[in-house]
Amino acid sequence: QVQLVESGGGSVQPGGSLRLSCAASGSIFSINAMGWYRQAPGKQRELVAVITRGGITNYADSVKGRFTISRNNAKNTVYLQMNSLRPEDTAVYLCNARLITGGDFWGQGTQVTVSS
Repeated sequence: QVQLVESGGGSVQPGGSLRLSCAASGSIFSINAMGWYRQAPGKQRELVAVITRGGITNYADSVKGRFTISRNNAKNTVYLQMNSLRPEDTAVYLCNARLITGGDFWGQGTQVTVSS
């Protein structure tokens, strides 16, 4: 079992920045990759960014150059730095942990709202 606790969401004006955090606990040794997904009202959940156990990162095209995923292994925490935010980035952002065995665990989600 893996527990994920997210923080850092909120409201910001277009062009602003936010940093999301996701702290993992439990069977962290079994985690292969951690990532951020988002889901806007009426839309499907989509991958935003992922970082593997080996430090390889991958981003959705829509956030490349604006978002950065990173991790602090000592704190078992993954971060998502979001810059140059746009109204279309508005969504619930969910932290995901994918296990070596292929199973998934999810955080409770944190709301990000970009509006003037």
